[in-house]
Amino acid sequence: MSSDDVNPLDDENGTFLVLRNAQGQYSLWPDFAPVPAGWCVEAGPDSRAFCLEFVEERWGPALRPGAIAVTEQPFGL
Repeated sequence: MSSDDVNPLDDENGTFLVLRNAQGQYSLWPDFAPVPAGWCVEAGPDSRAFCLEFVEERWGPALRPGAIAVTEQPFGL
């Protein structure tokens, strides 16, 4: 496998951004790619390890977007 075959999101030496959308979902994003519509930069550019830790600290191990947590609340609250 050549270095051209590596998924940019798996590149341990790459530079990344952490993106967030209106639903509170996070995404690891390569620094060289344009930020997609509907997403804003929350952190970076920085290392892959830093960006993954940033997401883990904010989103938690369950990796549940806020929209799902809201729909699970009992009615009337």
